[in-house]
Amino acid sequence: MNRIEFMEKLQRALAGGLNSRQVTENVRYYQEYIDMEIRKGKSEAEVLSGLGDPRLLAKSIIEANKRAGRSEGTNLNYDEEVVGNGAGGSYSNTYHYQTNGDYENRERASYEEDMTGAGKIFRMPGWLLLLIITVFVLLIIGVAFSLISVLAPILIPVLVITLIVKLFQSNR
Repeated sequence: MNRIEFMEKLQRALAGGLNSRQVTENVRYYQEYIDMEIRKGKSEAEVLSGLGDPRLLAKSIIEANKRAGRSEGTNLNYDEEVVGNGAGGSYSNTYHYQTNGDYENRERASYEEDMTGAGKIFRMPGWLLLLIITVFVLLIIGVAFSLISVLAPILIPVLVITLIVKLFQSNR
């Protein structure tokens, strides 16, 4: 696995449990960490193997955030763009420093987003969604047949009596 694949897997895994601001901060942190370790002389493969599986790393980060509560964030906003160049690819990083008033407004909006849950993305695996839909359909069919089996002993005689009465009335 190369750096771009690692960062994409980490970002996808984090998106299931953190809001977009926290995902961006964590992705930025690990990009900088990898850059720093490579500047120290380690190879990209060594750094990535030292970090381990990005999904397990993301799970640890999500659990740590749950235990620690809401994080305070940073004073900068980070935009990430993956630039493809054939086989590899590289990350282009852009930092936007904000004034203190902008930072407070962004933090307030982020807090309100956390309170409503609007910033969290939950991705359900396709097999689980199919299983839930199947169980739901079977449940509806079961309820329908239960109602029919309960009402049939009452409705069938009523319908037969009504039909016989109609036949006798039409013969007169």
